[in-house]
Amino acid sequence: MNIVRTSQWIAVVAATGLAVTLSACSGGGGDGGGGETSGQELTMLIGSSGDAETTAVQTAVDAWGEETGNTVEVIAANDLVQQLGQGFSGNNPPDIFYMPWDQFQTYAAQGFIEPYAGDLANTGEFLPALQEQFSYDGSFYCAPKDFSTLGLQIDTQAWEAAGLTDADVPTDWDSLAAAAEALTDDDTVGLSFGREYARLGVFMAQAGGSLVDGDQAVADSPENAEALEFVQGMIDAGTLKFPQDLEAGWAGEAFGLGKAAMVIEGPWINGALENDYPDREYITVELPAGPAGEATFAFSNCWGMPVGSETRDATIDLIEFLTSDEQQIAFAEAFGVIPSTESGSAAYAEQFPDNAAFVAGVEYAQSPVAIEGGAPAITDFNASLETSGLSDPSAVLGPLQQNLQAALDEAGD
Repeated sequence: MNIVRTSQWIAVVAATGLAVTLSACSGGGGDGGGGETSGQELTMLIGSSGDAETTAVQTAVDAWGEETGNTVEVIAANDLVQQLGQGFSGNNPPDIFYMPWDQFQTYAAQGFIEPYAGDLANTGEFLPALQEQFSYDGSFYCAPKDFSTLGLQIDTQAWEAAGLTDADVPTDWDSLAAAAEALTDDDTVGLSFGREYARLGVFMAQAGGSLVDGDQAVADSPENAEALEFVQGMIDAGTLKFPQDLEAGWAGEAFGLGKAAMVIEGPWINGALENDYPDREYITVELPAGPAGEATFAFSNCWGMPVGSETRDATIDLIEFLTSDEQQIAFAEAFGVIPSTESGSAAYAEQFPDNAAFVAGVEYAQSPVAIEGGAPAITDFNASLETSGLSDPSAVLGPLQQNLQAALDEAGD
C-alpha cells in the first residue's frame, strides 16, 4: 500500500500552570559580561523525551564548546515547568532553556525572558507559524528549536483487510467516519486519540472554532459544539474510543497493540513504535479537513534566555549553532523532531519522506491557545472531559469560556 497525500509543503501538551510564583531576576548564571563569547560556563535546562534527546543535545553543545572555548552543563529536568519556575523565583535561572509553548505568553508578559530572536543571524529563516507562536506584543522573542504537528496514522494491514484502498484515505470528516466504521471490528476500533484539548481542539479548529478572539473568550461557540458533536457521534457509533477505554496509556500504545486502526499523533509516535512495536506497519497522512477547512496544531519549544542575561552574546551564538539546518537535521535523526526553519523542514521532508505529512501541516497549523494564565483553564477543561464527557458540549465549553475570560481579564488589568 502506498498512500501519499500532501499539499504544497514547505514552507507533551503540558496543560499546567506555573508551579511557583515568579519573582524578578536579573540574569543568568554566567561569570562574564553579556558581550563575552568565549570562556563562558553556561547552564542549560531541557525537558528531554529520553536518553536519545539528552545525549544529542549534550553532543551538540560539546561540539559548540570545542569551537568557542565555552562549556555547557545540560540538565535534563524531571519537571521542566516546575524547575524553570523555581530557577526564576530563586533568582538563579539557567542561561538557556526550553521554553514551552503554553508557558511562553506568561513569561513574556511578566518580562522574564529576553526578546533576542530579532538579533539572530538566521532570524528570517524560521517558519512563519512558529515565529508567530513565539511572538509577544509584536516582537519575535525566542527561536523555535523544532516543531511537531499532528497527523493521521493508518495501520496498513488493517486497512487492506477491511478492503479499503487509496481512494478511501480520509480527506474530510465524512470519509474519516466512513473509514473508522469500516475498520472497526470486535477486536479493533477504527480511531483513537487522547481525550484532551490538544487533540479535540484540532476538530474545533477544523470546524472554524477557536477559544480566544482578541481579549474575548469564544470557547462556547456553535463551531466548537459542532466539533464535539461530531466526535461524540463517532463514540456513539462505536468507531472511536479513547486510549483509556482501550486499556492503553496513550493512542500510540493502542495503535501498537492493534487495538486501534487509526490514531492522531505527532512524529514522536515513530520512535515509540519502532522501539516497542517494530512489526506494526503504518503510514501517516495529513489530518482530514473539517467544515471550515484543514487544521492541525503545531507544538514547539523555543530556546529561552532570561532577561538581562550576563551571557547574552555567548548564548545567542549557541542558539544560532543549535538552530542551524545541519544541527537540526542531526536532532531529527536522533530523536525525531522537525527542523524549525523553512530550508531545514524541506530537507527533513526529503530525507524522511514517510513524514512529509507532518511538514505539510505547518502551512495550515495553528498554535494551541496559549494566553497568559490560560494553562489552568485547559487543565480544568481536560478534567471535565473525564467527568462530563462530550454528550453536552455546553457543559464543558461553558466553564472553559468562563475560565479563559477570567484569565484574559486578569492579564488585561
